Amino acid sequence: MSEVQEKKDFRVILQKFGSNLSGMIMPNIGAFIAWGIITALFIPDGWWPNKSIAEAVGPMITYLLPLLIGYTGGKMIHDVRGGVVGATATMGVIVGSDIPMFLGAMIMGPLGGYLIKKVDQLLKNKIKSGFEMLVNNFTAGILAAILLIIALKGIGPIVTALITILSNGVEVIVTAGLLPLASIFIEPAKVLFLNNAINHGVLSPIAVEQAANTGKSILFLLEPNPGPGLGILLAFCLFGRGAAKRSAPGAAIIHFLGGIHEIYFPYILMKPMLILAAIAGGISGVFTFTIFKVGLVAVPSPGSIFALLAMTPKGNYVGIIAGVLVSAIVSFVVAALIMKASKTKDENEDISSATEKMESLKGKKSSVSSALADTSTSTTETKEFDYSQVKKIIFACDAGMGSSAMGASILRNKVNKAEIKDVEVANTSISNLPSDADIVITHKDLTDRAKVKLPNAHHVSVDNFLSSPKYDEIVNQLK
Repeated sequence: MSEVQEKKDFRVILQKFGSNLSGMIMPNIGAFIAWGIITALFIPDGWWPNKSIAEAVGPMITYLLPLLIGYTGGKMIHDVRGGVVGATATMGVIVGSDIPMFLGAMIMGPLGGYLIKKVDQLLKNKIKSGFEMLVNNFTAGILAAILLIIALKGIGPIVTALITILSNGVEVIVTAGLLPLASIFIEPAKVLFLNNAINHGVLSPIAVEQAANTGKSILFLLEPNPGPGLGILLAFCLFGRGAAKRSAPGAAIIHFLGGIHEIYFPYILMKPMLILAAIAGGISGVFTFTIFKVGLVAVPSPGSIFALLAMTPKGNYVGIIAGVLVSAIVSFVVAALIMKASKTKDENEDISSATEKMESLKGKKSSVSSALADTSTSTTETKEFDYSQVKKIIFACDAGMGSSAMGASILRNKVNKAEIKDVEVANTSISNLPSDADIVITHKDLTDRAKVKLPNAHHVSVDNFLSSPKYDEIVNQLK
């Protein structure tokens, strides 16, 4: 296997692992936001203190949220049976600890789902007729009880110690003033479509535990801050060329107000040096947050300025707004300098040279290459597939809520305008791709994972969910 292929496989494995982590959190974001709203409004230091309503804060973070994560993790592995066993096993780590057990739930949920799946596979076609319900119920109940005891006596204390170490480590980093340097790793990882994994799979569980103790956490601000992306898009508005400049204003609005960060990733992929602008913006923003000693009460999702302000506790608004503005200004200045220093005059030449450089750094073909080749390859791609039988088209991204939703909306409008009947256009996460999908549309960097999940579907890769010539080609084929 070549070095390039090995790096590509590692990237796919890393994305899949991160997607599984975030996949346990993303469906339950509404519950996290509900907890954040109740916390911000009704605790003694909130906007409208209310003792009776505030009593829900503790049980929600101790029981409700971990159990939801455990159920979701088990359900991802083995449907409802996996969810039930996963949630029951999660109860063990909850009882065995005096801190919120989000990491424990992310372990026990999938473990419970995996083990009950193996039990069901072992007993398949071996149960006598009439005893199916009895065996199914008792196997799930016995396994769940065993896992609960194991989690209570063994896994819970280990996870508690791990969380304590991580929390103490974060505290040391914050005290030493080194937290802004986390952007050196976070910003490049976001562009590689690990943003949800970082935010919901790593930072949020630690941040929720901090927020439960102190009422807020700065970790909620590390990844969702829309400032760095806004600065880069504004630089494209003023100093970009061609289609990039024309699409940047709309992308800036969707990114900053809508919170869809994936929309600015293709702009960095066109000019990989712009990752320095994102890093500079991230560092300056986090540094500003630390100066003002601000944080959020819960995870803001999506990363819209409205979501950030909604999760901001009383007395933190000035620091939050200042951090976002500073990060946007710094990333804009750095991006403008990089773009002005560009030596090439032709837009296509600029993209091509930047793509070659990026590929040599990453060791893989980039999504920009596919964009340049879209017009030459997509026609062949569509001719090999019979569109007359298409009933369902699915847009898929890592979380299934951001960029894929925008792409699905665009194609749905095109399908409706073309008066094409009986074709459903929807969006979901890659981990939840429906088995009856006829066409799956993904970003180029995520197509490999989608093919593994649903190999029998027709897969279409795009560089940018907001604009791709393949949308019109699909509509023409459907006609």
